[in-house]
Amino acid sequence: MPLSPARMPATGVRRLTATLYSYAFLDDFILLYPVYALLFSDTGLPTWQISSLFALWSVTGAALEVPTGAWADAVSRRLLLSLGPLLTAAGFALWVLIPSYGAFALGFVLWGAGGALGSGALEALVYDELGRLGAAGRYAHVMGRVRAAGLVGVVAAMALAGPVFALGGYPAVGAGSVLSCLLAAATATRLPERRTPVARSEGWATTLRAGLADARADRSVRGALMLIPAVGAVWGALDEYTPLLVRGTGVPDGTVPYLLLLIWAGATTGGLLTGACARLGRSGLATLLAGAALALAAGAVLRTPAGLLLVALAFGGFQLATVLADARLQARIGDGRRATLTSVASLGTDVATVVVYGAYGAVSSATPHATAFAWAALPYLVTALILKARG
Repeated sequence: MPLSPARMPATGVRRLTATLYSYAFLDDFILLYPVYALLFSDTGLPTWQISSLFALWSVTGAALEVPTGAWADAVSRRLLLSLGPLLTAAGFALWVLIPSYGAFALGFVLWGAGGALGSGALEALVYDELGRLGAAGRYAHVMGRVRAAGLVGVVAAMALAGPVFALGGYPAVGAGSVLSCLLAAATATRLPERRTPVARSEGWATTLRAGLADARADRSVRGALMLIPAVGAVWGALDEYTPLLVRGTGVPDGTVPYLLLLIWAGATTGGLLTGACARLGRSGLATLLAGAALALAAGAVLRTPAGLLLVALAFGGFQLATVLADARLQARIGDGRRATLTSVASLGTDVATVVVYGAYGAVSSATPHATAFAWAALPYLVTALILKARG
């Protein structure tokens, strides 16, 4: 029985989202996540070399963020989403086959490049395909679930990494990570893409210049671009320090992973709520940010396991606000420059995150981690006040 025109878009949305959620889960189902720092240490790397690897990773992603976004507008976005996990898989394979500083460095370069290929391309592909199916209004709902699927992948990897490592050590978790990346690449090839890329004669550099010109000419686009790093950078950086915050509550080290899962559950729930909150206006977004900021500060200064419930609530609010800010940007930019400008926003987030790392290091060197987390709520209160004033 042929599908009616009304049912065809609904079927297309279901196929798109099922593929997206699988892709997001596999892309983050990396068994190496909880143990790669241990791999570096066990190989004999001192702390300064491990830190230099993290810096190389960040610099690679930031340097390639915007060029790859422009490239995604000039060629196939689906192609870039397939290539990204393949580069990451190659990096992980190097780590376990040739464990050395050089191999780790090259692996981080490949991982950074793979992440940059998908940044901007994913959001652009999803928004355009939903638009073609007459469901652009569901973008925030869909992307919230995409982020949640990725977080579930991280949690599942954390849960399975221990048993797999016990069975086969670093080669086993490395092989599992490579397999997940290969499956993610294969899944990306099944994503629909019915757009016509920018003419090849223009190239990615021309696409980039045109996208930046659009941003300069449209005040609403500039505002949406700045909102994304203002919302995403601080809590994205704080995530790296949550184990230290949890340990500061006085719980045994063996309990820390379970309380971290509580915080991850809060962020996942925030992603799942985006559909219900997709129509929040500027004033509503300001209230959301202010409430999450207050929950973060209050939960941190309590320095108790019960206070982590408030931190989890705050992370859920920040995750929700991050997806809503992305949806605001997507609604304001054209198809031909979508990946380019999304990557510009991601670059802003990367740069702001590095600034947050520096500021957090300075504050936490003189105060407890709980105090540093409380201070981190201040930028969100400022952003909320600016949004409220403009509203």
